[in-house]
Amino acid sequence: MGPKEKQAYLTAIVRRYKKADSKKKSKILDEFCAVCHYHRKYGIRLPNKQPKRKLSKPGRKPTYGSDELLEILKKIWLATDQMCSKRLKVALQEWLPYYEQEYGQINNEIREQLYKLSPATIDRLLKPVRVKNKRKGLSGTKPGRLLKNQIPIKTDHWDINKPGYLEADTVAHCGNSLSGNFVWSITLTDIYSAWTESRATWNKGAIGVLDQIKSMEKSVPFRQDCVT
Repeated sequence: MGPKEKQAYLTAIVRRYKKADSKKKSKILDEFCAVCHYHRKYGIRLPNKQPKRKLSKPGRKPTYGSDELLEILKKIWLATDQMCSKRLKVALQEWLPYYEQEYGQINNEIREQLYKLSPATIDRLLKPVRVKNKRKGLSGTKPGRLLKNQIPIKTDHWDINKPGYLEADTVAHCGNSLSGNFVWSITLTDIYSAWTESRATWNKGAIGVLDQIKSMEKSVPFRQDCVT
């Protein structure tokens, strides 16, 4: 008799064993041990063994799990060019009218849930979507710890109340390969006013980049000593 047959036999006698008196229990155990070739001390434990309880996962149950909410969040996230969760939380209210124009009315319960989403919850809900829609492309930026440690960079918040705090970015116009010579575009954007200046430089040499940055600094509509 195999393990499955022994388990099936045990299941068949458990109810009868628990309802029987002591004499009948002894006879049932004798029969059970003889058929399954168990030692009596081991066999007596099996009918009295408590079934294992399924352990529930710790923590409270997820509040935001409806397919409709996830679909709305996914479409808005893709429409905003995969915006980060902190900005997406603020942008949701602005994008919901667009979504309703394209896909139909949203019921009030789902709307309230979308308004209450925290950035951490947005990250958790979009995690499987981000894996499927992960961008793959060339990168011409190399990490530079020395410069990051020496240059003060403001990254913790966006509550800017005056012009002069700029974001800089470069884009390689190289096609499908970073090898050889090609043009790079350089963009400076003022966070407060959104004023943007763009220039182009041949390759990415320090002298050419610095010259274009100086040219852009002269063109911004605020004092150069304010630029950070």
